[in-house]
Amino acid sequence: MKKFFSKIIATLLALVVLLSTFSFNVEKHFCGDSLVAISYVGNVDSCNDVEKDSCESKTIEPSCCKDDTEFLKGQTQIQKSPVEKVIFAKITTAVTSYIYNKQLFLNLEKQFVPHRLYIPPKLFSDIQVLHEVFII
Repeated sequence: MKKFFSKIIATLLALVVLLSTFSFNVEKHFCGDSLVAISYVGNVDSCNDVEKDSCESKTIEPSCCKDDTEFLKGQTQIQKSPVEKVIFAKITTAVTSYIYNKQLFLNLEKQFVPHRLYIPPKLFSDIQVLHEVFII
């Protein structure tokens, strides 16, 4: 399940990078003040190529028709985070947590553990099973 979600997220991030670097033209054709044609892919139709009722039916001089082109530029450079920044961030986090934990437990007194050096005897058979005594 985790692998499935990580694959989906990786695919979505790749699409975001692809779409952010995508550039395209938007071409608009105006007859007077009204928008007649718009094109995202190819060249926009002029007044002679569009329908009769849109441009030719109006009594507008050919000089009133104009084409407007907008270029929507995508991101050209993708900023990669250098390895040095990532390593520096990890080291900074490790040092900060070490110092914080050191200060956190600084005021605790040393506790005496009396059974630290105790060595249990070696058992050759299980006494509970031998005497059939079980804790219930």
